[in-house]
Amino acid sequence: MIAAMIDLRSDTVTRPTPAMRRAMADAEVGDDVYREDPTVLRLEELAATTLGFPAALFVPTGTMGNQLAVHLQTHPGSEVVIESRGHIFNFEMGAMAVWSGALPRPIVTDNGLMEAAQVEAAIAPKVSYRTPTRLLALENTHNLWSGLPMDSARTRALTAVAHAHGLAVHLDGARIFNAAAALGTTAAELAAGCDTVMFCLSKGLAAPAGSMLCGSKELIQEAIRARKLFGGGMRQIGILAAAGIVALTEMVERLGDDHLRAQRLAKGLAELPAVDIDPARVYTNIVVFRLRPEEVPGAVEVAPSQRFVTGLNERGVLCGTFSATEVRMVTHYEIGDSDVEATLRAAREVLES
Repeated sequence: MIAAMIDLRSDTVTRPTPAMRRAMADAEVGDDVYREDPTVLRLEELAATTLGFPAALFVPTGTMGNQLAVHLQTHPGSEVVIESRGHIFNFEMGAMAVWSGALPRPIVTDNGLMEAAQVEAAIAPKVSYRTPTRLLALENTHNLWSGLPMDSARTRALTAVAHAHGLAVHLDGARIFNAAAALGTTAAELAAGCDTVMFCLSKGLAAPAGSMLCGSKELIQEAIRARKLFGGGMRQIGILAAAGIVALTEMVERLGDDHLRAQRLAKGLAELPAVDIDPARVYTNIVVFRLRPEEVPGAVEVAPSQRFVTGLNERGVLCGTFSATEVRMVTHYEIGDSDVEATLRAAREVLES
């Protein structure tokens, strides 16, 4: 019987650190719907300052943060330009259409990075018979592109085009601190030029729940109302905000360790004939790779990725699939060097069985 599973499904599986648990137990709280929770207010001020924005709002989830930004910067019957594998388009349940009446205008790229010319070409002309484009949505790091970071120069070029055409820019920065660690810069530098940015406390930063939406004071004031509309009004949530403060002050500097382990994982997987991956394109903590079906035992009856994931599960390793041939593994603070080596041994066993 397997004593403990190595969980590489996501960095969302991290449990709060001892420091977080102590902070949660000792948190000063109040009713946040009345804006009376002092710990929440401290977290929001810290988040805004860290990202270089005038204001921030604590929200239950990253999806809610993203969708509040869409809701407040579009109107029904408008379009959102986004990279075709973007999280907001692929993994948020069509929420932009449900809550905001907005449609995605996806841009297909070869490497996950949109070009300014592509964005400009996707913006609808201002004529009565075209759906108006209102928002450009960026993502950093880019989940489906193996945690790809986007540098500040590209972000500024894309925001310049958007703003020149009257579009707002939202950055899905769920893992923006991973991007900053990989690029040797700050989250504030990577968010500069965007009108709004969302980042998660509950992924690599290991808080148990919560995300932050940053923007202007006026937009965040309106976001407080819209958060309640979306069902996100909470009460004594200082117990969660306290963990978020620890996440921002204690967990950012160690993200590079996760990246090193992801790179070791990618290099080991690349040695397996059944795995198609370029380790040079693994910059952060997400490892996405394809399986060659003809090299995966038992893949005739079952999709190669599912066969592989099931085999790993039987050997004490959890990970996820993106498609019939794509697999994702994510490192985090609960994954050590020995876990990486055990995962590679298990992968070899599955693919050689």
